[in-house]
Amino acid sequence: MKKKPQLPKLKAIQQFMEMEASGGIVLVVASALALFAANSAFSGNYQAFLDAKFTISLNDVGLSKPLILWINDGLMAIFFFLVGLEIKREVMEGALSSVKQASLPGIAALGGIIVPALVYSYVNWGDDVAMQGWAIPAATDIAFALGVMALLGRRVPVALKVFLLALAIFDDLAAIIIIAIFYTSQLSGVALGLAAASIVLLFLMNHFGVMRRIAYVIVGVVLWVCVLKSGVHATLAGVVLAFAIPLKSNDPELKSPLKVMEHALHPWVAFLVLPVFAFANAGVPLQGLSMDAFTNPVALGIAAGLFLGKQAGVLLFVTLAVFLKLADFPKDATWPQIYGVSVLTGIGFTMSLFIGGLALDPAVYGVDLRLGVLGGSIISAILGYLILRVAKKKPVTES
Repeated sequence: MKKKPQLPKLKAIQQFMEMEASGGIVLVVASALALFAANSAFSGNYQAFLDAKFTISLNDVGLSKPLILWINDGLMAIFFFLVGLEIKREVMEGALSSVKQASLPGIAALGGIIVPALVYSYVNWGDDVAMQGWAIPAATDIAFALGVMALLGRRVPVALKVFLLALAIFDDLAAIIIIAIFYTSQLSGVALGLAAASIVLLFLMNHFGVMRRIAYVIVGVVLWVCVLKSGVHATLAGVVLAFAIPLKSNDPELKSPLKVMEHALHPWVAFLVLPVFAFANAGVPLQGLSMDAFTNPVALGIAAGLFLGKQAGVLLFVTLAVFLKLADFPKDATWPQIYGVSVLTGIGFTMSLFIGGLALDPAVYGVDLRLGVLGGSIISAILGYLILRVAKKKPVTES
């Protein structure tokens, strides 16, 4: 019997997951190097490297920031640009292009946001400053989660991998909205006005069929600077720019500008941007830490939110959606496998560290933030892998 040709959409999803999976391995290595650097004779050099000032200026106009902020505000804007491209493509023609396809991961993502936030808030109730971190355990790191799933090979059905991918995309979209609404500092009217003008220009370019990618990049850089100066977090400029990139070319002989940029950026984000972010943010100095550090309400709230809250929220909302017939159960999947995936969504890592850096003062809560994120993410990764490893596959029935 001839093997059926692979559908283009399915092939694209599998290529995406392979890239994210291998990127997850690089993230692990970068995180390990950060922990080593922060707890070795190089700890002073590590901190000095992150605190080093980097300046870009033209006469009297310029930007001067510590390297850690260039990484978190600049490099991560590229990551969010890629996330925006993925969201737009998936919504317009991919795994989120119909209500039927998007229902289950969307409902599951909602549970994975609400319940972890409640868990964190319960642990930190009464501390107004710590409560600002309620969104930290609500995120899923797509690279790590898919990396763990990739280790299981064919034990996990493709439909379940697509479910996790779509759920993580909804998580990223929610994180973007949360950052825009809750983690915006004092606003500058002039900078906001210039940012708005840049946004209008971008969408006019899209409307009138401008296909040159470099034109969007130039306006996008101007937008990033304006947003950075406005008080709104600069990474959101990447998302807005992504939504303005044309998905379809007005010339049949030209490739989709969005897909070309997405394909070109994937290796850079997977193997440079996210590992550099992990190296800069995952270094936890462990010298002198007692057990009290692990039971600190912020660290405990984050870890419990990721490990307990994510799995409980995702599994509960999936169960309700299926039994109330609001969405279809993933093809060829079983309930133990759904539970395993629910546990994997507790791998917050990159996004949790990023949101934590916005929500809490790193000088005060930096160690607690990292301990909570790393602890909750590692436990979720190990348990999720073990569950999916032992979960039996759905029997294949002959038609």
